[in-house]
Amino acid sequence: MAATTTAALSIGITPTSGSHHSSYIRQRCLNSSSICHPPAARTCILKHTISRRNPTVCVVRSLSDNNDDGGGGGGDYGSGGGGGDDEDSDGEKNKRESLMALTAIGRTMESLPADLAAAIKEGRIPKSIVHRFHDLDKSSVFRWLMKFGGFKERLLADDLFLTKVAIECGVGVFTKTAAEYKKRKENFFKELDFVIADVVMAIIADFMLVWLPAPTVSLKAPLAFSAGPVSKIFYNCPENAFQVALTRTSFSFVQRIGAIVRNGGKLFAVGTGASLIGTGVTNGLIKARKMLDKDFNGESEDVPIISTSVAYGVYMGVSSNLRYQVLAGIVEQRFLEPILHKHKLALSAICFAVRTGNTYLGSLMWVDYARLVGIQKIRD
Repeated sequence: MAATTTAALSIGITPTSGSHHSSYIRQRCLNSSSICHPPAARTCILKHTISRRNPTVCVVRSLSDNNDDGGGGGGDYGSGGGGGDDEDSDGEKNKRESLMALTAIGRTMESLPADLAAAIKEGRIPKSIVHRFHDLDKSSVFRWLMKFGGFKERLLADDLFLTKVAIECGVGVFTKTAAEYKKRKENFFKELDFVIADVVMAIIADFMLVWLPAPTVSLKAPLAFSAGPVSKIFYNCPENAFQVALTRTSFSFVQRIGAIVRNGGKLFAVGTGASLIGTGVTNGLIKARKMLDKDFNGESEDVPIISTSVAYGVYMGVSSNLRYQVLAGIVEQRFLEPILHKHKLALSAICFAVRTGNTYLGSLMWVDYARLVGIQKIRD
């Protein structure tokens, strides 16, 4: 109450009466969206709600020295409500705290990207995201990447997102080649065309396997009234079915299932497209080898493009989708990051090991699956 009383004296208004509003001060309504800066108080934010007792009086809350003073950690992920006036909605609490955080770090709404500013006004993000954006914006690389909506939503949810992309794409070629050799053994060079196809598909698909299941901070604009039924069904679904919800937000069971279905469909399309490219390259190599090496004729046959592409799309939409959803949403965000969030180097190293193992496992499973469905074989 010390900060509140000082603020009241400095701007010539009196504290409210009653225990329910004991932490509030009143001021005549001039502009319901303004932010005032009394000299002796750190910040006070003018609320948009009008006092029930007196509709001509707005309620102002003072920011005390030991409360809501920032810190952009993960504390606003899934921590529930808490704090503020009981009459506030969750969105109003998020909005007030985010505005306080902006003032504390010396930024204005005009300095933010339009989608982030709109999300703050609508109370859809907590103060931790404001602090994380401010920290990322200090880097010229991150500042440039955050100009693109997809990167911004993922970096705000996970500041190690680029590290995970580098891990996945960097080790993918080597681990997939090693897995191919382990499975094919003495047939590795005889089936080299299939190995090349798998590696080409892996290069294309690895980035999308990190991108699509990555947890995000949703900055999407409200859904248009004229949107189609499919859009309405999946609009509020998270990108990752297991990701932690932000403070004062939640995902229903149906929405989380919807995330698996939606990402499965996207990865089916990505896998099918990647396979069309990979098998096309493979068939071109087979024909070239037949022209250059007469002894090679009869040992290998052209890869069936359509059946291989569809099979790989199904594999990506089911196996890869589930594995990467669990990896990003449970193993990393729910288990590793809460334990090692202050030790980024150790967290990166463990993520490297876990993602390397997952990539290798996926390669082994693909070879078995491809042989099971009969899309990769060598003539007798």
